[in-house]
Amino acid sequence: MKKTLVVFAHPYLEHSNSNVELINFYVRHQHYTLRDLYEEYPDFHIAAFRERKRLANYDRFVFQFPLIWFGMPPLLRLWIDEVFDRDWLQPGKHNPLENKEVYILITTGGKERSFSKTGTYQYTVDELISGLIVSLKVFKADIKFIKIVYEANKLSKKEIILHKKEFTELLNQ
Repeated sequence: MKKTLVVFAHPYLEHSNSNVELINFYVRHQHYTLRDLYEEYPDFHIAAFRERKRLANYDRFVFQFPLIWFGMPPLLRLWIDEVFDRDWLQPGKHNPLENKEVYILITTGGKERSFSKTGTYQYTVDELISGLIVSLKVFKADIKFIKIVYEANKLSKKEIILHKKEFTELLNQ
């Protein structure tokens, strides 16, 4: 089983039944380490050196977060800005993201049809999180899958469990 770091960022976790249920999977399995950025860095002061060191210890990564105002939560954006290091791209430097599997799990209260060129917002979720996708590609990470859970705030417990099952099956392949 691959040692997996879950970078989780949700500023309003107490209001998200979907994310609570989804992260419960990680805490029950020894090969997953859950890092809740809002729990760990409530003051937004990222320990970048420690975080960079931590990345080197994992075989793959999961980024899980809600779509907030059509993008990533601000603390996740800050974490990426401070932790990802352009020096990793220099010849001879260790790049802890290179060739590592990455899975992205996004929840949103919006409807799937709203996130299209002809929908309410006229942008897809992939376009709205393009900063994360491009950053991971620049650092040569292997993005395996992006899962989007639409209308997450309206899902029944059974529907949430089905999404969790689908995502965990992806991770267990």
